[in-house]
Amino acid sequence: MLACRYLPLERKIRLTVVSRLNGIGAGPAETAMPTIIADVIFLHDRGKYQTLYFAFYFGSLMVGPIISGPMAQNLGWRNFWWLNTALLAFTSICCVFLFPETKFTRSFVPENSTVSASPPLKAGSAEQVEGSPAQNGQHTTAVDHADPEKDAPVQVQQATRIETGEKLTHVHTHQDPYLGRGKPSKAQWRIAQPYEGNFLLELWMPWYLSLFPIVEFSAFVVSWTASSFLTLNLTQSQAFAAPPYNFTSTKIGFFNFAILIGALIGLFTAGPLSDFIAAALTKRNRGIREPEMRLLAMIPYVILMIIGNVVVAVGYERTWDWKVIVIIGYTCAGIQVAALPSISSTYSIDSYKPVAGSIFVAITVNKNVWGYGFSKFITPWIEKSGYIPPIMTNMSLIILWCSCGIIFWFYGKTFRKWTRNSKVHSM
Repeated sequence: MLACRYLPLERKIRLTVVSRLNGIGAGPAETAMPTIIADVIFLHDRGKYQTLYFAFYFGSLMVGPIISGPMAQNLGWRNFWWLNTALLAFTSICCVFLFPETKFTRSFVPENSTVSASPPLKAGSAEQVEGSPAQNGQHTTAVDHADPEKDAPVQVQQATRIETGEKLTHVHTHQDPYLGRGKPSKAQWRIAQPYEGNFLLELWMPWYLSLFPIVEFSAFVVSWTASSFLTLNLTQSQAFAAPPYNFTSTKIGFFNFAILIGALIGLFTAGPLSDFIAAALTKRNRGIREPEMRLLAMIPYVILMIIGNVVVAVGYERTWDWKVIVIIGYTCAGIQVAALPSISSTYSIDSYKPVAGSIFVAITVNKNVWGYGFSKFITPWIEKSGYIPPIMTNMSLIILWCSCGIIFWFYGKTFRKWTRNSKVHSM
């Protein structure tokens, strides 16, 4: 990146145009998978699969330097870009011919499908029973505010009152005759699928969602945790290629194995941990799931993030042994970049599931804007002030945005009440 500052103007313009085209082509890849996860994965497993997505997404950025280092040293850096082009062509063909449509509009309820529950759920919660208080045998409607398509008749059972309150019994008797009998249809594999949405609304929706506090919280957590990982990509060659290390590009590329291992640790812990905590808190909350229940799982990963950034910043500045920087600092960076974005973004999807794709467009725009800005200024900043100020500033911003989770833990339901009548719930 430092060398790019001294390129001729014509080459700078050419690189800018190429990077813009690359961004337009790569953008949909960052938003497609969260939408598919929201389409096909149940609520109690969504955190696990969201973490899987982020682990593979950032994992590819970790594997890239491992491959590009030896290729640049032995075959020339252009060959890595041709490899990248071939992989993109292959995945494009797979997406066109091997990927079915996952969106299915559940606009009906089977006649013999019933759900029994009591008592009426809390207003503004993830699920709420709407209607007047039910008598024996009276039906109301259970509404999941994150997915209004899941409306189903509710049979409210009689509650036995005791002196200290009510003894409540939850009986779930959902019987869907199509459950376990469905199979993919040929229509799912058609190249052209019918489109029932509004194209102009799809363009406007990410900007509209940027006004939602929950979406903005997720966007900034994802943006700055990703910038922490980006910092390693931008500084590892500067730090380890210079004295006293004098490592080759191949060895520096292999250091990214530590980040990849950290991402795998985050993959196998963050999703199940957030799902487990949310399930445990749901049980304590009389079976009512609140999206904010996932936020507690962020705490251990924020601590690991702090450890990783401190070790890398101070280690670079004071030329510590590379083993300490790589094994501790890089591994912690990999853990946090797989965990914190997945937990925070799953919180937004749990709150506004029908617009999961638009949420990730908003998150991606935010992430790329701040990532571009940070990458633009980090090298001159390091030249002027050393490694500690820029890396620790980035760490402080991550702590700031993650600390906002405390606000959402107490007032997240209030923020969701503000948007309960929004059209995003019926898209």
